[in-house]
Amino acid sequence: MVIHGRDIADEIKTRLIEEVRALPRAPRLALIVTTRDFATERFLAVKRRWAGELGVVLEEIDLGMDATVETICVAIEELSEKHDGIIVQLPLPPGVSVEQVIEVIPRTHDVDVLSQKATHAFVQKQTAVLPPVVGAFAAILQKQEVSCRDARVVVVGNGRLVGRPAALWFAREGAQVTVVEEDEDLPEHTKTADIVVLGAGVPGLLKPEMVKKEVVILDAGTSESAGKLSGDADPACAEKAALFTPVPGGVGPITIAMLFQNLLVLMRERGING
Repeated sequence: MVIHGRDIADEIKTRLIEEVRALPRAPRLALIVTTRDFATERFLAVKRRWAGELGVVLEEIDLGMDATVETICVAIEELSEKHDGIIVQLPLPPGVSVEQVIEVIPRTHDVDVLSQKATHAFVQKQTAVLPPVVGAFAAILQKQEVSCRDARVVVVGNGRLVGRPAALWFAREGAQVTVVEEDEDLPEHTKTADIVVLGAGVPGLLKPEMVKKEVVILDAGTSESAGKLSGDADPACAEKAALFTPVPGGVGPITIAMLFQNLLVLMRERGING
């Protein structure tokens, strides 16, 4: 079954619109941008559209390629005083430490769940906020009634936005998790996997012969190929999969929905309720 993420995202959007209307004021979200590429511009456009449709006040701050750790951190500290959520759009300029920047984001404003303190809270179930891509995976699996407890899960890629949080969440939920990089012998791992999570950013990396029948493929790998967004899975994999998320239109729309859901959850955790 091919998962149409936009349908799930629209269901979430309908609920979030009602939640925003019930709040005493409009949520405020700050978006810090430094570098711009094809994929980034696509994601920025979607975030702008969602904010407008939900009634969220979105302030976009373009610090440019000359931004430094210091200028970004100062911006985060200033913006957190008048906003409910902070997004630092990745990637950052060469030489700028992502670790130094994201650790400045207050946990109460970290809608992407990037900092160590936010990650710790999510792993320990001390917050209802999930990393957006993990929230998307959870929404898909829940809707399709797929349990990941004791499932053999292979996560391809160990990146900050997909692989790392996915591995933590699946392990938290009781799965048997293996993390591999794209340059390893993937078939050795993927052929026996019940669930394959892709976040390497290598177009067509996963081929149909590399997976078993009825596998669940959650493709969150996003890269540009011939001017289009492409996923890590060859689309032909869908023919063997029990569940398959295409790129674009699969995990991506739900990830955006979860980002805005996190914004509202963080507001509630700070005592701002409707």
